[in-house]
Amino acid sequence: MADYPLAIIALLLSAYGIAVVYSAGQTDARIAADMGAYQRQLIWFAVAVASAFVLSRLSVRFLEWVTTPAYALAVVLLLVTLVFGSGAGTAASVKGWLTIGGVRLGQPAELAKVAVVLMLARMLAARREPPKSLLELWQPAAAVLLPWVLVMAQPDLGTGMVFIGIFFGMLFWAGVSWPLLLLVASPAISLVLAFSTGIWGAWLLVLIAVVLWYKPYVVEGVVLIVANVVMGVAAPILWEKLSPYQQSRLLVFLDPSQDPKRTGYHVIQSQIAIGSGGLTGKGYLDGTQKRGAFLPEQTTDFIFAVVGEELGFLGVSLALMLFLFLFLRVIRVAARANDGFSSLVAFGLLGSWFVHVIVNIGMTLNLMPITGIPLPFFSYGGSFMLACWLAVGILIRISSEGRGEADALPIGLRR
Repeated sequence: MADYPLAIIALLLSAYGIAVVYSAGQTDARIAADMGAYQRQLIWFAVAVASAFVLSRLSVRFLEWVTTPAYALAVVLLLVTLVFGSGAGTAASVKGWLTIGGVRLGQPAELAKVAVVLMLARMLAARREPPKSLLELWQPAAAVLLPWVLVMAQPDLGTGMVFIGIFFGMLFWAGVSWPLLLLVASPAISLVLAFSTGIWGAWLLVLIAVVLWYKPYVVEGVVLIVANVVMGVAAPILWEKLSPYQQSRLLVFLDPSQDPKRTGYHVIQSQIAIGSGGLTGKGYLDGTQKRGAFLPEQTTDFIFAVVGEELGFLGVSLALMLFLFLFLRVIRVAARANDGFSSLVAFGLLGSWFVHVIVNIGMTLNLMPITGIPLPFFSYGGSFMLACWLAVGILIRISSEGRGEADALPIGLRR
């Protein structure tokens, strides 16, 4: 039986998003690309829903069988994108769109997210119990690392963050303990905290305490400490290796006013738009920041700012409630799945959406650096809409086969 509540929530989010994309295209500047965005989004929506319906008719066992070919295809497409790719919007310098003969065909990274979820689910579900050491995590880590490196080479920090979110979310759902998760994340934490020698030093002491308490293999513990020291020392070098636009985005995140006419322009205009919406907004189609085209990338990365300006706190609350209902429904699907593979796939897809929502909304409010990451079901983009609905199709199939047999799940997934 189809999961109608899940399908209805996804349809409501898509309808809401298309309505906002239409509004975002109605500007006094009459930008042709934005004016026709909602029509192209409608076409992609129809294609996406049809694809989701087809996918929902396939068995979960077929998805498991096709996992390796899908993952291999995703990696090949990411490699091809590095050669023939192009950028767009706030990510103009990113080779994220597969472009052949001057025609942009889409973003392979969006489909790669689904492929990575399938591959991780297959690897983790094959285990009798959750990984308990770093050595046991090398295969799942390698499965994420390969596409992550290819995406970061574009360079696309936002999509790279999504892969990391998928990885840790699925490890958590598979039953990996929080100390081990912390140890795995520790080199990245050291990299972030290295801006302050004092804070980084305090973190290193905490890490040593966690290592002594968790008692990993001696070699693993030594490697972890060395890796954190290396990341702390290498942080200034890596900073210099970042492209200028990436450095500017991180600096503007700390203080948008230091470059209000260039890099800081995006977030300043976004904050003005959202802040001016008040409780009920300025009215659908009537946002002044939007109509004057002051709001950058208002059909894609900053579409949430259009919601805030025109529909106000109530419109924002409605969008967030729909996302909350979607997340809760997917958690239910994951918890009631027949087997570990199905459960992990469901939670992995949830992890991808969750990172998108948190980072996209966070960057419009300057709570997160600008990374050019879209908002699920809202932001204009054909390949992203298709990927979102492919995920819905997979979830509907998992839900229809699920009977809540906890004994069929891996130890870490049993409730």
